[in-house]
Amino acid sequence: MDGNASVEHALRGAAPHQLVDVVTAALKEQYGASSVELYIADYAMRSLQPVGAPQGEATSLALHDSPEGRAFGAQEPHVVPCPPGRVTVHLPVTVRGDRTGVLSVAVPEDRLTDEVLGDLDILCTALGHEIQVAERDTDLFQMARRATRLTLAAEMQWQLLPGRACSRSEFTLGGHLEPAYAIFGDNFDWAVSPETLTLSVTNGMGDGIEAALLTSLAVNALRNARRAGLGIADQAALADQALYGQYGGSRYLSVLLMELHLGTGEMDVVEAGSPWVLRMRDGAVEPLAFDAQLPLGMFEETPYVTERLSLRAGDRLLITSDGVDGAVSPTGETYGEQALARSLAASRMLPAPQVPGALLHALTGHRGSGPLEDDALVVCLDWHGRVDHGAHPQPAPVRSLG
Repeated sequence: MDGNASVEHALRGAAPHQLVDVVTAALKEQYGASSVELYIADYAMRSLQPVGAPQGEATSLALHDSPEGRAFGAQEPHVVPCPPGRVTVHLPVTVRGDRTGVLSVAVPEDRLTDEVLGDLDILCTALGHEIQVAERDTDLFQMARRATRLTLAAEMQWQLLPGRACSRSEFTLGGHLEPAYAIFGDNFDWAVSPETLTLSVTNGMGDGIEAALLTSLAVNALRNARRAGLGIADQAALADQALYGQYGGSRYLSVLLMELHLGTGEMDVVEAGSPWVLRMRDGAVEPLAFDAQLPLGMFEETPYVTERLSLRAGDRLLITSDGVDGAVSPTGETYGEQALARSLAASRMLPAPQVPGALLHALTGHRGSGPLEDDALVVCLDWHGRVDHGAHPQPAPVRSLG
């Protein structure tokens, strides 16, 4: 059994809270590592938090102003000399495009070959997978992820999220929420099958626990319908019935449902009081207008219909909640569509998982340092296209947006 295979075998057999210990022991034995540290990106994506440090004693690292943060942002190893005769290599820990954190390893300089870097990269991927599995059974990584305490509503919302990024050859997807430690009713969800990507963006009315409970019911109702094999129009209808049955029309929720057919780039859309959608194509940014339908839960047995959107390879879609475009500056000026379009154009060279953070940072510059009055959600989807465009069955289009 080679080195990586033996480490992966040890990781799979380790107790959830001992993953870092297993990796540390293996790296010391195989590469002469003198120190190994695992850092997890915090909920706000502003800092890297050490795993395993006692509460109150953890020293955060700046995500955008540290060697570790450079590896995280560039998604490639970053090597720093640390004399005498040693180097520290910072390696991103990422699973299917979802950036978890950074593994920092100090090794003898003469041991760090290209082959060793490749082995360490494979090890980090294996570690990322095991962290995702381990989070079912331990709070260690969840506790490391928080730079400050989460509100109960935020705790509920983060548990609903599928991740913060997802990547396949056909697309790259990323999303983020602010205020990360006190979000209320905004949420995003996605699921990938061999031939489709289903994406939902929700915005529940109210704040605090009431908003979180409303969104939780809606997201789980949508998932229940999706996992029963229903199309997005029926998913919306069943979630609408669930909300109306619980609240009788007194509380409702806006949603944008999208189903992207990976073989063709055709996308079915249900817009029910949803956030804004912008498309960047060939450098030009334009809003996409869909037929407005009623939010979920407003009336009993509301019917929903799909529309059709055609994507071209290279298209970028940006979805935002009203907490973004409606954010107000200290002088009373709302952020608005034009400012949002400028921010999207300015971030055109960033990969999709980094765009939401960049836009929310620009939003902070607009509104100042005060607390957000509403949740701010940004989701970015890059469509790369599929090389093999074989024929796949598609639902009949309702309306084409080109």
